[in-house]
Amino acid sequence: MSDPVIKRALVSVSDKTGIVDFCRELSAMGVEIFSTGGTLKSLQDSGVSAASISTITGFPEIMDGRVKTLHPKIHGGLLAVRENPDHVSQAKANCIDFIDLVVVNLYPFEATVAKPGVTFEDAIENID
Repeated sequence: MSDPVIKRALVSVSDKTGIVDFCRELSAMGVEIFSTGGTLKSLQDSGVSAASISTITGFPEIMDGRVKTLHPKIHGGLLAVRENPDHVSQAKANCIDFIDLVVVNLYPFEATVAKPGVTFEDAIENID
């Protein structure tokens, strides 16, 4: 097996520390970056070339951002076994492009629920 080539990346982070510099380097390497909500805004505001995940799915982010990457074109692009001809054929038949890299970090759920007086609603909003 040869070294993997990164062509497409999905970037969606809660803590955006360092993400602009990281994605700037990815972009300089020719990686096509797809992102969501606040991460996309941070990247674009900093001049990093990135496209909305909705350009892949054909759907906007909905339900206050709870549903944005839950889509066969995302999961298929991530989970397809590229050495499996059936997977490759199914991806092609369904217009699913592979996603080579995922950059994520989770909402700070543990820190949120540890706060005195945290509400159930606040806790729910920090489940990723």
